[in-house]
Amino acid sequence: MSVIWLLLSALCVLVLAYRYYAAFIAARVLMLDDRNVTPSVTRNDGKDFVPTNKWVVFGHHFAAIAGAGPMIGPTLAAQYGWGPGFFWILLGSVFAGCVHDMILLFASIRHQGESLSVIARRDVSRLTGVTTAFVTLFIIIVALAGLAVAVTNALYNNPWGVFTIGMTIPIAMITGLYMFKLRPGAILSGSLAGVTAVVAAVYFGAPVAQSSIAGWFTFSKESLAIILPLYGFCAAALPVWLLLAPRDYLSTYMKISVIGGLALGLFFVNPSVQMPFATRFIAGGGPIIPGPVWPYVFITIACGAISGFHALIGSGTTPKMLEKESQIPLVGYGAMLTEAFVGLMALLAAVTLVPNDYFAINSSAEAFARLNMPVRDLPELCRLVGLDVSHRPGGAISLAVGMAHIFSRVGVGLQHTMKYWFQFIIMFEALFILTTIDAGTRVARYLLQDILANVHQKLGQTDWVPGIVLTSAAVSSAWGYMLYTGDVSSIWPMFGVTNQALACLALAIGTTILLRIARKKRYALVTALPCAFMAVTSFAAGFMNIRLYLSRGMVLNAALSMVIIALVAVIIVENIRVWLALFGNERAMGMNDGRDEIFPLAVPVRVSNDATRE
Repeated sequence: MSVIWLLLSALCVLVLAYRYYAAFIAARVLMLDDRNVTPSVTRNDGKDFVPTNKWVVFGHHFAAIAGAGPMIGPTLAAQYGWGPGFFWILLGSVFAGCVHDMILLFASIRHQGESLSVIARRDVSRLTGVTTAFVTLFIIIVALAGLAVAVTNALYNNPWGVFTIGMTIPIAMITGLYMFKLRPGAILSGSLAGVTAVVAAVYFGAPVAQSSIAGWFTFSKESLAIILPLYGFCAAALPVWLLLAPRDYLSTYMKISVIGGLALGLFFVNPSVQMPFATRFIAGGGPIIPGPVWPYVFITIACGAISGFHALIGSGTTPKMLEKESQIPLVGYGAMLTEAFVGLMALLAAVTLVPNDYFAINSSAEAFARLNMPVRDLPELCRLVGLDVSHRPGGAISLAVGMAHIFSRVGVGLQHTMKYWFQFIIMFEALFILTTIDAGTRVARYLLQDILANVHQKLGQTDWVPGIVLTSAAVSSAWGYMLYTGDVSSIWPMFGVTNQALACLALAIGTTILLRIARKKRYALVTALPCAFMAVTSFAAGFMNIRLYLSRGMVLNAALSMVIIALVAVIIVENIRVWLALFGNERAMGMNDGRDEIFPLAVPVRVSNDATRE
């Protein structure tokens, strides 16, 4: 089967979802209104709360949420065949992931840019707020350490990659100064200059790696494990307009360009899908993922369809930058749809590889030997990329091989450029991940400040410099320690479950919010149905993980998994208690309370996607 048919059908579904479902949620469910002033305006402090152009916010938000998950997860999920991953990415993103991101972004904006834990405390209960704060802080620290491991593995002893990634930092700072201070609002000229500089950094990385100064950019894993947390500290402590927003914005151009280029490459090359709809590992026992397709395909794909990590960005940096409520669908729903498209491209790149070669790359030598699968094109692929890529599990290598193989086949004579494409994609993956690390560290700082505000009120103030420095250092040191010791590699499977459990938690809080504000209680099904599905799925995977940890003697991991599952269960039960109380009151409460008196309904109000209400 041609991959083009899958690509076209997916694009149609994503476009229709944004045009109609996002517009329905904006106009009917959330009743977005630009006469509600956003916190970026009311709390503008020039550091964290900064009114920002919607496309810059989109770029930042997409870069922050789209880390390794949408590329690596779908690549690994190809073990089960192209069918399970393809349909879950489409359905999961449209009806769960995009809704999750949009509702939480709306809630944070209406709560003046506050974090998920503060929203939970105000709209559910104090117990839910405190529990949510600890659960999310723990998950985000583990996630940051895990993502940083992927970066160190891609950049150690790789001067080309370090030079390119390193140069994006001063480029972003200069672009930020230009667009926000020297020429405020000069988005087009700043973008052109910044993107040109980033492309130049990629191009000049090759000669730098072959020059006498290559040693300046050559680091060991241990050195990078110190450098990356220092970068995370700077990204969390510096004003958002100086480093975080412009760097993520510029990185987004590179990300979307590469993924768009891959889509065009698939059209030109028109490869066939080599992987069957479902493999023999659908019932479990696979060499990459040992569990069955349910629940593990959902946990493995994670960010490609829905991710609890997104709630931290949507209630962290992004609501402090958005200028108008009508921009919520573009940033919340649209960015997640874009990430789903990235996940689909990664999956399609993986399933165009010969299955035997795919399993040879993504499984250990011992596991692959038990499959009795002779490789076909792998020796030639290794020769073309200039590296032995066999038995390099994790998904990053096979994704780079698949994408480089497609790019090199676009035109006659390009096959010999495959090693350059391969190295470029490796650096592209590292850049993709690093933008999540900087935004994630800043969000973790917000979470820690919310918790410490109960101890000392000034520690919770986002404009108090000592508090900013202290909490930024604490968060960076926490995930930096895990990165340096390497313990995170054994915790990563636990993160896969807890990340989805956090999405379930956020959807439960979102359901409570909809029951408070919606004119019709049935609109709460928008979040309640995906919440129920994610609860069953993540809890099932969590219990399977606990059994696996105990069988391997990993008692600490099993205990931590039990604690996280128990805390998430408490939060869901607390939300259900509030739901039962809200069902008895038909009147809108809270964020949309008194709208008829404040904004007369006879006046049409433009919200988004040409949707209006009267």
